[in-house]
Amino acid sequence: MNSIRFTKWFVSFILLLSVMVSSCQKDESVKDPAAVKQVAISDSVSTVGINNAPGNFLAGKGTLKVTIEDSTYTFNAATDSIAFINVHNGDNKYFGITAINKAHTMSFGISSVGFASSNVNSKVAGSQFLFGFDDKKPLLQYTLTQFAGQDDSGKISIEKYNTENEIAKGTFFTFLAKDDKPNSPFYRVEGSFDLQQK
Repeated sequence: MNSIRFTKWFVSFILLLSVMVSSCQKDESVKDPAAVKQVAISDSVSTVGINNAPGNFLAGKGTLKVTIEDSTYTFNAATDSIAFINVHNGDNKYFGITAINKAHTMSFGISSVGFASSNVNSKVAGSQFLFGFDDKKPLLQYTLTQFAGQDDSGKISIEKYNTENEIAKGTFFTFLAKDDKPNSPFYRVEGSFDLQQK
C-alpha cells in the first residue's frame, strides 16, 4: 500500500515540477519553443535523477479543460504552461499532462503508466489539482483517492498523439478527494485536452 502511495506521489511530483520549470521559462518570453522545451525537460527531470524519454512537449497552442464539482477550469497554452511528458525511472514508464496558470494560482496534473500513443486508453496512475498557492501550502488540494475502488482510478484516452503539429488530443476522468481519509467524499473529475506545438 505504501509503495502505491509513493508511486502516485512521485508521479504527481515529477509532473508538477516539470510544469513549474516550464512555466518559469514561458514567463521569460524565450523566443525559441524548442529551447524552452529542452531547458524545461533537462532542468526538471534531471534534478531528481530521472532519464527523460522522447515525447516531451511544452504546448504552444491549445487547451486543457478540467471539470470538478460542477465547475470547469480551462488552461490555455497561449498564456498558461501546459506540458505533455513521458518519463521513465528504471523499468517504470509514465506519461502525463501537467499545467499551471500564468498567475501560478492553479495547477493540474494527471498521469498514466506506459508511453503515450494514438488510440490508447490507459488507467490513471496519479492526479492532483491545486488552487491558491501561498508560501507554505496550497489553500485547496485535490488528490487521487485510493478509496474510490480498486479498479476505479479513472482512464486517460488519447485519440491523437504526436502527429504533424498535434501533441496530443483526448479525454480523461478520475476521482479526486480533498484528503486521504477513508470516509472523505471524492469527486469525479472529467476533462479534455487538445494540445499543439504552435
